Formats: sequence, C-alpha cells, structure tokens
Amino acid sequence: MTDPIHTDALVIGAGPVGLFQVFQLGLQGIHAQVVDVLDQAGGQCIALYPDKPIYDIPGLPYSTGRELTQRLLQQVAPFQPGFHFNQQVSQVSRQADGRWLVATPHRQFLTRALFIAAGVGAFVPKELKLDGLAACAGSQLFHHLPHPELIKDRQVVVVGGEDAAVDNAIALTEGPHQAASVTLVHRREVLQASPQALKKLAELRASGRITFIAGQLTGIETRDDRLTAVAVNTPDDQTLNLPLDLLLVKQGISPKLGPVAEWGLAMERKQLRVDPASLATSAPGIYAVGDINSYPGKKKLIVCGFHEATLAAFAAASYLNPQASGVLQYTTSSALLQQRLGVHQNAASDP
Repeated sequence: MTDPIHTDALVIGAGPVGLFQVFQLGLQGIHAQVVDVLDQAGGQCIALYPDKPIYDIPGLPYSTGRELTQRLLQQVAPFQPGFHFNQQVSQVSRQADGRWLVATPHRQFLTRALFIAAGVGAFVPKELKLDGLAACAGSQLFHHLPHPELIKDRQVVVVGGEDAAVDNAIALTEGPHQAASVTLVHRREVLQASPQALKKLAELRASGRITFIAGQLTGIETRDDRLTAVAVNTPDDQTLNLPLDLLLVKQGISPKLGPVAEWGLAMERKQLRVDPASLATSAPGIYAVGDINSYPGKKKLIVCGFHEATLAAFAAASYLNPQASGVLQYTTSSALLQQRLGVHQNAASDP
C-alpha cells in the first residue's frame, strides 16, 4: 500500500450532505479528501432515485437526484477536493499526534478532522448468491465494469434490469475493447432504464449485438477452477446453459452500516450520537452529518444535513485553529471567501 495521504479533512461519503460538507469546509479554508464506496458522487440521490423529483431543496423548486448532484459538484469545484471512489473505509484509529489514520483496502489517509457523511450506511452491490460463485470474485465475477483489456473478445453475461445493468451492457459493445458477445439477463421482460438507454438497447438487440433473456440464474459450471457457464431458468420452466468468460452482476445496491459500528464511537440505534451544536461525535476531531447521526429533534432531510454540515465546518475550523477569530463572514461581502470561491467582489452585480 502507498504512503498515506495527509490532509486536514477527510469526508466519508460523497452524497449531497458530504459534498456540501466539502463546500463549507472550503469556505473555512480547509481542503478535503473524499472517500465513497460507490463509483461516483451522489450517494442515495444517484444510487436510488437519480431521475425522481426532489421538491424541498432551497432555491430549487424542482430537481432530480442527478441534477442536484451535478449542481453540488459544480459548487465544490473551486476547492478541488480529492475524490476516491470504489473504496470503503474499514479502519479508523487515532494516532499519538491526535490525527486519525483512516484505511480502505487500497488507500490510507492521515487526517486532522474526519467527517462521517455515510447516510444510512455504505451502499454495497447486491450479491448473486449461487454455490461456488464467490470464488470467482475479482477474476471472472464483477460488480463494476472490469478493465477494458479483460473485456475485449470475451463472452460477457450481465445480470440486472435497471439503469446500471442496461448502461453497462451497452458499454460492452462500444469502443476498441468490445466484448465478443453480450447477454443481458433479467428476471422479467420489463426493464427499468431511461428511454434513451432502452432505445439503444433495442437497436443493439435488433442487430444481434446484445441478447436479452428473461430468467433467473440458478447455478454455475466450472472447469479447472474457471467459470465456464451459468444456468438460467426461464419463465416457461426451461433451463438454458449460457457459456461465458465474465459475469457482471448489476442487481442494484443496498445500504449496510458496515465498519462504522466498530470504530468505538458512541451510537444510538445504529446511528452516531452527536452534539447538535457542533455535530461532534464522542471522539475528538470526528464529526457526523446527515442520516448517519442522531440527536434530539433530528430530521432525516437533505436540507437538515446541509445545516449540519455548516455547523460541523465551523466547529472543525475552531478545532483545527483555536487561535482563529471566529468572526462570521458572508460570501456576499467577504473578499476572503470570494477569493476562496474564485470570484471577485461585486460578482453578483455583474451582468
């Protein structure tokens, strides 16, 4: 493993509250690194309802989860946070100098302040539970598109019926590293994907580039410890044998609290107890914002999470720099805040 990344702040979770935490930290002059178990920013908004309407975001009468994520990413862009996706934090331990060593399976961070914005937990892929399949993980079984060189000229079976499954099946037919064959398997004929993706899928099916099968995987075949085929039971009780080289499972994701419960922080009903004035947890330098925390009067709303992120950023600024004046500044008038945002004074009055 490479040397730890040194940072003043590490945010666990790149959902809306985590992204707004990065923004508020940036206003305080605190640069942040961000870790998320998903392969992109957005948290629940992207994972569960990317195209569903949200009506209670201040100043936005209407927004989809995808649009809200895009706006927040645009808002944090001036602060150039470091994003680390497809990584789940497994260990958090305090060091002798007061910093926190935070580890994922692939990366370590040394941070002075830690912000847990993990929502209802880490969103992890729903597994396909077939005897013997787990042994193929990482070699022939994947939950994200593998490296393009592994795909080229291979027979790939994709399992799932929502956006991610359809989009990935289409992606396997494009570019210089196309799969030799792509078969999409879903338990029923109806697919839940965007109209654009469904139209493209229909074109690829018509041209023979993608084969679609309605059914459920019931077993696997192996030879010399290699996955060679999967068995599919169809709605008319037929069993099909599908040869393959790679199996891509995109059956959605589900939240799990995960390792957070093992970090020694005070909890209440699987949520982190915090001081509502600072969002501080029971450990110095660790804050929790959003659905992961608990305090009297807590409401699980995005707008409340934004408020919590603001208070946590101010608390962390005082924690990291006790000598600071703490004078409240406003983005409308503060030259310092406008400089950090990359705008000039009186920008609001410009045409």
